[in-house]
Amino acid sequence: MNISKEQLDELNAVVTVDIAKEDYSDKVEKILSDYRKNANIPGFRKGHVPMGLVKKQYGKAVLVDEVNKLLQDALNKYLTEEKLDVLGNPLPKEQENFDWDTDNYSFEFELGLAPKFEVKLNGKKAITHYKIVANDKMINNQINTIQKQYGKLISKDIVEKDDLVAGTFTNEEKEIDNAFTVPLDKIKGKKNLDKFVGAKVGDVIKLKTKGLFADDHDLISALKINHDEAKDLNIEVIFTVSEINTQELADLDQELFDKLYGAGVIKSVTDLKEKIKEDAERQFEQQSEQRLLNDITENVLENTKFDLPNEFLQKWIRATGEEPLTEDQAKDEFEKSEKGLRYQLIEGKIINDNNLQVTFEELKDFAKELIKGQMAQFGQNSPEDKELEDIAARILSNEEEVKRISEQLMSKKLLNYYKENAKLKIKEVSFDEFIKEVYK
Repeated sequence: MNISKEQLDELNAVVTVDIAKEDYSDKVEKILSDYRKNANIPGFRKGHVPMGLVKKQYGKAVLVDEVNKLLQDALNKYLTEEKLDVLGNPLPKEQENFDWDTDNYSFEFELGLAPKFEVKLNGKKAITHYKIVANDKMINNQINTIQKQYGKLISKDIVEKDDLVAGTFTNEEKEIDNAFTVPLDKIKGKKNLDKFVGAKVGDVIKLKTKGLFADDHDLISALKINHDEAKDLNIEVIFTVSEINTQELADLDQELFDKLYGAGVIKSVTDLKEKIKEDAERQFEQQSEQRLLNDITENVLENTKFDLPNEFLQKWIRATGEEPLTEDQAKDEFEKSEKGLRYQLIEGKIINDNNLQVTFEELKDFAKELIKGQMAQFGQNSPEDKELEDIAARILSNEEEVKRISEQLMSKKLLNYYKENAKLKIKEVSFDEFIKEVYK
């Protein structure tokens, strides 16, 4: 057997595999001999079928099968030994007048080769790394929400601003008939709010749905309709008052602090504000870091330039697609996936050049940290290591979970690498400012 490579250019090559009779004949003869021993052919005793008949009936199929096995093994070994970094898989070239009745065979394969390039992590401008801070407004709103949640309702006779008004929304034509408690601080516009203020139990209030609530999701809940129905809905509904309550806020005392975080953890309003700020900013950090990862990905793609074997990859897409594709369809598919392929190559180079590969021990430790975080949400703050080991072992026995956690850990490793090596500028923003600036 002989294997040779013709380098067409930096990104394309053709590998030729020459297979001679002596490479496969012994294996084919042995398989046919085994067939002969076990063949059941009418008119012949088992094991006494003439070899000529066996060869006539099975010879070509066995030959093709063995040569193909030999071919694939040789090609894979060659690619590994020569350390050829190929994209997709080798594509067999069409050969006219190929003849299986000869003794020696020659096969040609097209290769698309991965480009050589240097990763350009930094462009001209520094990348913004947002630090989202919980400002006083957000903290105070959260405290107010907590006080409402742990406060109590006091029944009233007449509706005043900021009360909770229970009743039923109806509209005969749209078949709306839904009981709902309206927090008046969610009503939009003074005109709508004035219709509620001064009302008593049993009163009927006529309202227009358009612009009734500050948030459209409240309209969906109030009328028990779906999102599509709520969009641009402009009808008159009747609201019949059944109950009026005011919310008495819970006192910010030790009893409330202990309910929220356990005995003695929080001892003052100042402690509470610091805890709310800490928890909020920990959650914000995930969004900030995901945004940073996205921005660096776009930046490195923009600054790292290299060519791809486009024509080969389009051929490969046509050859491996689940359904037949035209040349134009294959070109469209390639263009859709090109950006992802480019980043995959860049990411792979960063990982290999900086030894960022995930080891099993790292994966197990990372899984244990994820488990600890989940257990802490349910009040289990000090699990034993053996318990964590057992849970991690069960999770890591699932192939899909291993893939998911490995991807999380690799993203974390890449992010840490980027933080250490990319040109970043820290920008402190509130959450509202972050949403406005990042998502326009």
